Amino acid sequence: MKCFSKLLLFVFLGSLLYSQEGWLVIIGGGKRPDYVIKEIITLAGGNKSQILIVPAASEDQLDSSLYARHQFESCGAENVRYIILKKEEVDSSENLSIVKRSKAIFFTGGDQNRLTSFLLGTKFLEEIKRIYREGGVISGTSAGAAVMSKIMITGDETLVKEEKKDEEQGFRTIKRNNIKTAEGFGFLENVIIDQHFIKRKRLNRLISLVLENPNILGVGIDEETAIIVEKGKRFQVLGEGTVMIFDARKAKEISDDKNGNISAKNLRMHILKSGDSFDLQRGEPL
Repeated sequence: MKCFSKLLLFVFLGSLLYSQEGWLVIIGGGKRPDYVIKEIITLAGGNKSQILIVPAASEDQLDSSLYARHQFESCGAENVRYIILKKEEVDSSENLSIVKRSKAIFFTGGDQNRLTSFLLGTKFLEEIKRIYREGGVISGTSAGAAVMSKIMITGDETLVKEEKKDEEQGFRTIKRNNIKTAEGFGFLENVIIDQHFIKRKRLNRLISLVLENPNILGVGIDEETAIIVEKGKRFQVLGEGTVMIFDARKAKEISDDKNGNISAKNLRMHILKSGDSFDLQRGEPL
């Protein structure tokens, strides 16, 4: 009986260890400050830990990989690898062997739709999620940031035709059923991530999505800025810019008119600078 109790305790402790979540370092795009890269290396266990660059979001995977590897190595990392992915070979034994040995994953920028088309439903992604569950580091910039949430902003909208859309014309309204979303990787289930946020004036699209999904926080990360998320519960801002948070969980009278314009009362907003922290569970700055 005593041996059986010890066995149950061992299994229980083992399950706790397996379910432990690690770190997300989500970068809003633009230049990546060296001190953010050094933080990824530190969280991964130091300079000798294997860091794997996944450049599938980029049309030029090699160029993106070499650029990212150079920055990691210049910041002290000694064991940096990258994988040039082909859709039909994503789950090859060689690729899975490489990802299994990694302590940190870094998704480069590009097109988040391209990245999810490569990895959703693959064993490769399941191995990345295992790394996270077991305390590893998952990081990404720009498109690599957008994929972190379960609801992923695709970058497209319904009410503006693509041939007429540019950075100045897009996302001019706060309307229902305008912002196109897709399934992301789901490292954060109750948060929608947006990137290049302040610089590209993306408030309209994130506010629209938050009002359509009032139980989910909207987190907009500016360029050269990251949030460092600990076990999916809290994060700290690190970088040269700011992070904006929209919270409609206590908003009242969310409604829309005949033109689809959404209105709400008591929508909360926070603006955080480097060094500020936020509790994702309570929805409050720390």
